[in-house]
Amino acid sequence: MTIKAIAAFIMILNSAIVLGQYAEFSFDERIHKFEEVHEGTQLEHVFTFENKGDVPMVISKYEVECDCTKAIYPKAPIMPGEREEVTVTFDTKGKLGWQYRKILLYANTKKTPYWIEIRVKVNN
Repeated sequence: MTIKAIAAFIMILNSAIVLGQYAEFSFDERIHKFEEVHEGTQLEHVFTFENKGDVPMVISKYEVECDCTKAIYPKAPIMPGEREEVTVTFDTKGKLGWQYRKILLYANTKKTPYWIEIRVKVNN
């Protein structure tokens, strides 16, 4: 992508936001509950979503409560109507009992941050 194309995209995106148009997450599920696992298990779940908004969605970052949880999200803009995925991994090493992890996604949505969550019961 050229610098002119990037600049044009940013101008369009900024204009859309100023005019009150937003991207909008629509997840197939926002909470995933894993089966009970043994401590030390590496878990992964894919959350699928659609941009139901009027403008391209740009996810800028994510936040989690601890380093045991990671998220992989699309870096490229997600066009209106387009479906994409966020992959969440959770390392149960050193964890016991019920674990709840909230992943906060920051994007050009009206409601930001937007959260998705994983739950797991860890046994030793």
